[in-house]
Amino acid sequence: MRELDRLTTERYATPSLLLMEAAAAAAARIIAAQFPEGLKDKTARVICGRGNNGGDGAALARALWLAGVRTDVVLAGRVEETCGDARVNFEIVRHLASFEAGSRQSPPPLTFIECESISDWEEAARPRHTYQIIVDALFGTGLTRALEGVPLMVVEHLALIRRARARACEKDPLIVSLDIPSGLNADSADVAGEVVCADLTVTFTAPKPANVLPPASHRNGRLVIANIGSPPALIEASSSQLFLTEQSDARRWLEETRYRPDSYKNRHGHALLIAGSRGMAGAAVLCANAAMRAGAGLVTVATPESALPFVAARLMPEVMTAALSETADGAVSFEAVARVMELRERADVVSIGPGLTATNESTRRFVREIVERRTTPVVIDADGLNALAPWPEDLSREVPGRPLILTPHPGEMLRLMGTTESASLSDRVAAAREFATAHSCILVLKGTRTLVVSADGRVHINPTGNAGLGTAGAGDTLTGIITGFNAQAFATLREDADACAATIAAVYTGGLAGDLAAQKLGMRTMTASDIGTHLSEAICALDAEGERP
Repeated sequence: MRELDRLTTERYATPSLLLMEAAAAAAARIIAAQFPEGLKDKTARVICGRGNNGGDGAALARALWLAGVRTDVVLAGRVEETCGDARVNFEIVRHLASFEAGSRQSPPPLTFIECESISDWEEAARPRHTYQIIVDALFGTGLTRALEGVPLMVVEHLALIRRARARACEKDPLIVSLDIPSGLNADSADVAGEVVCADLTVTFTAPKPANVLPPASHRNGRLVIANIGSPPALIEASSSQLFLTEQSDARRWLEETRYRPDSYKNRHGHALLIAGSRGMAGAAVLCANAAMRAGAGLVTVATPESALPFVAARLMPEVMTAALSETADGAVSFEAVARVMELRERADVVSIGPGLTATNESTRRFVREIVERRTTPVVIDADGLNALAPWPEDLSREVPGRPLILTPHPGEMLRLMGTTESASLSDRVAAAREFATAHSCILVLKGTRTLVVSADGRVHINPTGNAGLGTAGAGDTLTGIITGFNAQAFATLREDADACAATIAAVYTGGLAGDLAAQKLGMRTMTASDIGTHLSEAICALDAEGERP
């Protein structure tokens, strides 16, 4: 971000002070939008650090003051300790707050306090007004250490305010952080030491890792990304390999695969799902029904013979079935390979794993054989992953047009990595990127903020979804959506199909369906079936025009 700011100034003749003014104006508009009745006569406290984040805060304080807000500005330090653009804005606020800036009868509703010591802060922290807005502008992207001194006391003070607000069941004050909540390292998902817990975070130009990766992202509250004038070309040309999936990404994929006037089932892909076992029929049902609702033209479930009646009885009537040879314990056996080879001749995508049961060596050999002899993209989930854990090195080769899409939850991911140490996933982005690039696969690492990682190391963070998606069967449903989207991509777009783009869109849309379900049903009572039921609503919300006949 510092490089983007520098290039904006150098290449596009945009003074850095103007970027700070734009950041303040954008933050003021976003704060104003939280108060439908308007900002006039509201009271705000803006707490600033000595760096550029504090300078943004000082500029914001002036914008709020001009909007009719009684504004108190607190600087954690002295103006003489600041420099550059921040110093300019602090000097402006200090002069505006002086007695001379107003009349003797009506001094301006703007105050400025410098807190050089803890005793200064203790005096400044004494209640002077009831605030509707408190702005945290202590630290931005430059912090790499735990807070101490006055900044630490400020953060502890804000925590007390939040607790008092909760006890009183009140909404005020709204706590707003600029760029990131102070105390976070912008480049890390970790939370070390005391950190501001914001209701709203306004970040500038593009999100930072701490804005979107948990647990740090839990401190952001609602995140709003504000454009402050950096040209899009600079952002797109940046070297970052970390991306936040946006609604437009999912919409673009839906637009590319829209139904045409001459569309019919074969043009929207045939998904072959190898799933289920005796006693695990539900996983196959959830996966197949989700693939169908996701838009696949044809869906076939291949499942062990003894499980077939239980699977077929609960499937949507549009889904086809096929029986496979099985082991004595009701899991698919190695002898089923030949039958699957026949079935895959008509398939655009194969999915393997949900409810499969991978404790039998015959089943493990079966999964390995299907993956090795693939002629289509293959989505591998659940027991399909367990059958291949730890991941075999000789499977780590990219086959054009036949990508592997792995969809592990954290436990499955550790098994694929060949470890039981949960610390191996302490940096989920790094671990996922290393695995995907080393094994030439697309990796969907599920969890809070699911990651989709391409074989070239690009990591896409998915922002949709909620805790209700942790329900039983949600992973099977997601596998069905991913399979359904990829079936459509490879049937509709053919040689232009991009499995990673289809998977990113599927994860976003599935999470949105979960959000819509939670809004209607609540997270507690939401089931995996509800996610599938709300898929149509999610797709229509993303591409309403494309879904109209």
